[in-house]
Amino acid sequence: MSNPMQHKIVLLSGNEAIAWGAKAAGVSFASGYPGTPSTEILETLGTFDGLEAQWAVNEKVAYEAAFGASLGGKRALTACKHVGLNVAMDPLMTTAYSGVNAGFVVVVADDPGMYSSQNEQDTRRVAPYAKIPLIEPSSPSEAYRYIEEAFRISEQFDIPVLFRITTRISHTKESFEIAGSYNVPPIRPLERNPSKYVMVPGHARARHVDLEKRLLGLKEYAEHTSLNHWEIKDRKIGFITSGISALYVKEVYPDASILTLGMSFPFPVKKIKAFAKKVMKLYVIEELEPFLEEQLKQEGITVVCKKPSWRCGELSPDAVKRIVERKEREDKPKKGRRPLLCPGCPHRPAFYALKKTRFFVAGDIGCYTLGALEPLASLHTQLCMGASVPFFEGISKTTLDKKIVAVIGDSTFIHTGLSGLISAAYNNTKGVVVIMDNAITAMTGAQENPATGVTLQGIRTKKLSLENICKAANADQVDVIDPYDFLAFEKLLKTRIEEDKLSVIIARHPCKIIDRSRKPALKIDTAACKKCGLCMKLDCPAISEDKDGNLHIDEQMCVGCELCQKVCNLNAVVPV
Repeated sequence: MSNPMQHKIVLLSGNEAIAWGAKAAGVSFASGYPGTPSTEILETLGTFDGLEAQWAVNEKVAYEAAFGASLGGKRALTACKHVGLNVAMDPLMTTAYSGVNAGFVVVVADDPGMYSSQNEQDTRRVAPYAKIPLIEPSSPSEAYRYIEEAFRISEQFDIPVLFRITTRISHTKESFEIAGSYNVPPIRPLERNPSKYVMVPGHARARHVDLEKRLLGLKEYAEHTSLNHWEIKDRKIGFITSGISALYVKEVYPDASILTLGMSFPFPVKKIKAFAKKVMKLYVIEELEPFLEEQLKQEGITVVCKKPSWRCGELSPDAVKRIVERKEREDKPKKGRRPLLCPGCPHRPAFYALKKTRFFVAGDIGCYTLGALEPLASLHTQLCMGASVPFFEGISKTTLDKKIVAVIGDSTFIHTGLSGLISAAYNNTKGVVVIMDNAITAMTGAQENPATGVTLQGIRTKKLSLENICKAANADQVDVIDPYDFLAFEKLLKTRIEEDKLSVIIARHPCKIIDRSRKPALKIDTAACKKCGLCMKLDCPAISEDKDGNLHIDEQMCVGCELCQKVCNLNAVVPV
């Protein structure tokens, strides 16, 4: 079925380009979990008519739902950030065996430089590990074009396709032309084929053999696809590269010959060897891991590689020049504003109370991770989504200090925190779990989740009750309290920690991103203020200290949450 679209030039980010390209490719279903730098892919898909786009509770569920849509006969896509793909690795590995029905593409956004992540993993490593093809666009326009090719490859070779981008591509904008029409492929029939889709050992063994045959076909395809293309210019110097690194190379060495691998696995050995013969000196430029470098060396291709120090962090045009000059990376401290919780953030009073209790706090992924920073400094661990409750369980079972608390956000609790609570209850763990319920997935830009009862498209749906599900998970005690009543919150923490129970405290107050209400701003009465600095310990960006030690409140920034007024013992904080 063909649908007309206005032929036009657009300015799109890489994430938006992937969404528009997926639409042009006839995607009918998409699922994901918000995670920077990938979030806008699903958000953009959610604005399109004629396809189903939805937030899932986590990346594993998103992957499986999208794969299910592929089995149902419609082209499907799942999108996540690099650490999100870790959550979906179980289905990823086995769907390579089973293969697909309609085309299925897995978009993953890596984060070199760790702008919003806890590690710098290089997801390119996943492709040979899972034995699936890897596509890497180097710009938004390529992302738009390559995503359609990814679906064709998926269907031609009966395999999921890994489509890898990075933060720089996700958020860079480019002006380019989009298609004047798009085609929705006919729905493929749902197959009842247990030998293909029921992965018991007997079936899986046969599917593994079949996967190796498909890989041989993919290797030949990689040699001839236009996704892998070269530009022969100055033959004195040549580059092999992929992703955003290709643009950096072209900027610094515009006259050099370059082979850009848009499909970097399976490795196009013949094409690379042919390119290597055309140039006198060959360099490989790539971010993070020596993924291309290792394959080049394995094939006996002489190439100049980057020094090990360049395995950390994001590259840049200047970095490319330094790599070619065989220089080491110089780690210069990045100067920038220290991250702060927003004025009026409901996490601030909760962490202020937690610091006063001096409890050990196992933290999680979210805005509230900022509670680890001075002066709040009341969060002591943070690893990955949902780890806080199992950390709390393990620590409380092994230490003499029984004042252990877990802190987790509402969306993160739904993502992978619930299973930890079930385990803690099952294993008779005692202590306190605090769910920071700010009624939104705040850190990635205020996305909805099951606890908000609103879908990606803003439609009201069934709302998950956190208190009911915590009771169903066998928590002994469930309390709901507003953290802005921080004295009562502190008292409740101290009471529950002394009880021989597993308690859940839901600290419920809406995020200021969704609750824009303001009370009258406050100011500091300099005559009454003794410069004790107690209000500064709240780490509110509206409160500052001048060179003379006088404290001030920015009236434009203040939302009137009154927390500073409540902690001041001198009544020096007053309405404007």
